[in-house]
Formats: sequence, structure tokens, C-alpha cells
Amino acid sequence: MEPGMRRFQHPCFARAFARGVEGMDRRGATEHRRRMLAGLHGSVIEIGAGTGSSFALYPPAVTHVLALEPDDYLRSLAQEQAANASVPVTVVSAAGEHIPAESGSADAVAASLVLCSVEDQAAVLAEIRRVLRPGGTLAYYEHVRSDRPFLAAVEDLITPVWRRFMGGCHLNRDTLQAITAAGFTVQDNERFRFVVQQLNPPLAHILGTATSPGPPG
Repeated sequence: MEPGMRRFQHPCFARAFARGVEGMDRRGATEHRRRMLAGLHGSVIEIGAGTGSSFALYPPAVTHVLALEPDDYLRSLAQEQAANASVPVTVVSAAGEHIPAESGSADAVAASLVLCSVEDQAAVLAEIRRVLRPGGTLAYYEHVRSDRPFLAAVEDLITPVWRRFMGGCHLNRDTLQAITAAGFTVQDNERFRFVVQQLNPPLAHILGTATSPGPPG
């Protein structure tokens, strides 16, 4: 393992996440990701690929997916899924902070339930913008801070502890605002509530696409 990748290893959380994905998918996450990916084409970079549960959902117009997953355990599961993917997928050990791709080389970047857990959202979004061609697409499906005052206050209160045990996950991020602040133009955005795990309250989610004007600066 590269020394710089050690901070991305969350063995307990990774195993719990892998177990929870199947239930989450049955409750609707598969269809959410299918909708997120539906209009993509050409060369795609997926950040935080997790177990590879999105690989079978890419449309035929996608020619190749470079899938980034920094956690060793999740990446091993993603590599198994890549063998049966609907399009060619290459799984690599990398994170959104440093995408191993040339500037302007991707037609789209897909982010599914990952921008909640990156350490620096602005830095990751700047890196996504760097690798996208001008007019390229950021397709996203993320949970975000509630618009209900009481639940939002609870999310704010527990996030410092929650993130320590849940792979860096923040319950209270305004990811849509971060996307626009990074220079992306939102093309479509749906906000909805979704029960991620049984017995948990529904969390606010966003799903949509945004386009990049080109590299920063």
C-alpha cells in the first residue's frame, strides 16, 4: 500500500458498508444510480466506486469507466464486479483528491454517495473539474443536510462523532451549494428523502447533473 493511501483505509466501516449496500439497493438505491448514469457517454471516471454496485448500470454509450476506490477491501469487491460489468471498467487504487487522469480527458465523472465522506469537498470538486472536458458532465447522487430544522440540528450535533466511525461521512453537507461554488452549472437536480438503512429516519438526498466550464483558472 502506498503511504499516502493509509488514511483511506476503514476496515470495519468498509465491511459494514458492503453488507449494507444490498439492502440499500433493494430499497431503491439501484434505481437512483441507474437514473444518475442514464445519460452518460464516452469516457467516464467514477470516484469512490465502493463495491462496484454501479458497474452493471452504465449505458452502452459509455466506452470506458475508470473506477477509483481507495479502500483495499471495497476495491477487491469492485474488481470482482468489474469482470461482469456492462461496459469496460478499470478499477484503480486512488481517491477523488488525486484523480489519475489527464486534464480535460473525461466526458463525465460519476459521484455516488462519496462527496459526503471526502475530507475536502472543494478540493475534490476542483479535481473533478480539472479532468472533465469543457462542457463535461458531473453526475451525482448524494445525501445532504436536511431542510427540516430539527433533523438538521441533530445532524449537525452528531456529525463530528459519526464521521469518526463511518468512514469520514458527514451527515450535514450542502453538497449542491459546493458543486455550484466549484464553478459547475447545475442542469437538473432532484431532492428527495430516502431511508438508507432500516429503522433509520429518511435522509435528504440529491440526484442530478451539472456541467463543467473547463479547468479552474
